[in-house]
Amino acid sequence: MPAIAALLAEAWRATYVPIHGPEKTEELIADWHAPDRIKANMARPDGEYLVADDGERIGGMAFATPSGAGDVKSVKLHQLYVHPGCQRQGVGRDLFAEIETCFPDAKRLILEVDEQNAQAIAFYEGVGMSEAGRTANCGSDNSGIPAIIMEKKLPPEV
Repeated sequence: MPAIAALLAEAWRATYVPIHGPEKTEELIADWHAPDRIKANMARPDGEYLVADDGERIGGMAFATPSGAGDVKSVKLHQLYVHPGCQRQGVGRDLFAEIETCFPDAKRLILEVDEQNAQAIAFYEGVGMSEAGRTANCGSDNSGIPAIIMEKKLPPEV
């Protein structure tokens, strides 16, 4: 778990310090990526927690769950982060493709992305997602971070 926490912190610093500054970024890392949160996410029986590694280090991770109480038709991608040194090598695409297959009854995949995170928005558009709405609070009810809600229709399992 320390390696996952380190991956999340490094990916967040590389992405969000230029957007939100160091203080806000560290506050969010401490809240959203605390070891107890990671452990709870990994233990969710309804979720999928994926880790990409090469046997020596963790290059990326993804976490998704059904989107709401009893809603198995939609899956929410809560996290998909790739170590800055592993970006643009297919790790994110592979994690995304695997998440798409983890919920065979799902009809759509949804997520929220910080509207200032142009790199992530371009990535998600590249894997077939499109804007479905907006929210004033990305990730939690009072984050104050405006976000784009994106979705992708999932093909029926063959």
